[in-house]
Amino acid sequence: MAVSVSIVSIITSLHLIAFVLAVGAERRRSTAKVQPDEYDEKTYCVYDSDASTAYGLTAFGLLLISQTVVNGVTKCFCFGKGLLGGRSTTVAVFFFAFSWVSFLGAEACLLAGSARNAYHTKYRGDFGWGNLSCATLRKGVFAAGAALSLLSMIGSILYYWAHSKADTGGWQKHHNEGLGMTSAYADNHQQQTTSEFQKV
Repeated sequence: MAVSVSIVSIITSLHLIAFVLAVGAERRRSTAKVQPDEYDEKTYCVYDSDASTAYGLTAFGLLLISQTVVNGVTKCFCFGKGLLGGRSTTVAVFFFAFSWVSFLGAEACLLAGSARNAYHTKYRGDFGWGNLSCATLRKGVFAAGAALSLLSMIGSILYYWAHSKADTGGWQKHHNEGLGMTSAYADNHQQQTTSEFQKV
């Protein structure tokens, strides 16, 4: 199986868009501040935009689509024709595991960050009885998801390349074996013809 430029382009594009969205989600994390209630001696939390939640979930979906594409094309090592044993197959197995680990890590960061960013503190506190704690997403969760997205992209592309190379090598091996069998048959047939001619 030859490497398809369109498949590589799809994988790269989806990962890069997910990376940009994850970086945007990190920069647009929800912040909160305590505001006093104008009607009684209570305080409550006021949150700004939840844009990072939408960014994070979109990035989550794009990574999922990309992973589905690359594993659908390569049949995820579970289905399809066997690969030729050797260095290319070993490299393909390594980057297969690497892409899955980085993918799952990125998805976990994006999903957890989106869920935590969407959570808002609902209760109020009494004014003058200590500071009210407003729940917010800690810094770096979406950034970790963005970094893992890049690692997932690298792993997916190298896995696809190594898998394609190993698959092509297997085809070449069977092709060469077929040529060898054909040559042996032709030589045997020629010897039989020569023997029969000498007898005549």
